[in-house]
Amino acid sequence: MGMRKRVIPYCHASTIYEVPASFYKRLGISTLLLDLDNTLAPYTVSLPTDQTKAWAKEMMDNGLTLIVTSNNKGTRVRSYCAELGIECACLMAKPFAFRIKRLMRAKGIDPSTVMLIGDQIETDVKAGNGAHVRVMLTEPIDTEHEPFTTIVNRIFDRPTRAKLAKKGYLIDWRDIP
Repeated sequence: MGMRKRVIPYCHASTIYEVPASFYKRLGISTLLLDLDNTLAPYTVSLPTDQTKAWAKEMMDNGLTLIVTSNNKGTRVRSYCAELGIECACLMAKPFAFRIKRLMRAKGIDPSTVMLIGDQIETDVKAGNGAHVRVMLTEPIDTEHEPFTTIVNRIFDRPTRAKLAKKGYLIDWRDIP
């Protein structure tokens, strides 16, 4: 039996920080929808590090629009994004795609120019695929300090990731033509 398309990411990266802006530009991507927790920062980090600030600056200097799309409540997400100087949308209800679709419509963003980047198959990959945008799956930054809902998601995530890798569906971003 084949893998459900909804769980297959467009590509994979160990971390968001290893992928240069030129990769997105080459693919015609102009908007990055970013998961915050365990993609940009561990759950325990409330403000962006110098590394994150430098990464965001590089992306924006290269014409990319960054929007954090988080399932988290607003306070931490908003202060984190304010510090980075980027937009955010909270309580996104991923894996459901309706809020991502609504966000793109409201901002006049063409889905073909979007890449959603996140560390969870059960939320980020399913939501991105449901919204018909390309998805980059990353490895989680810190699995030691995750909330209960994420711990539960990882129970499904680990075997799905292993199956994706075994079947050749976790394509490294460097191998994207």
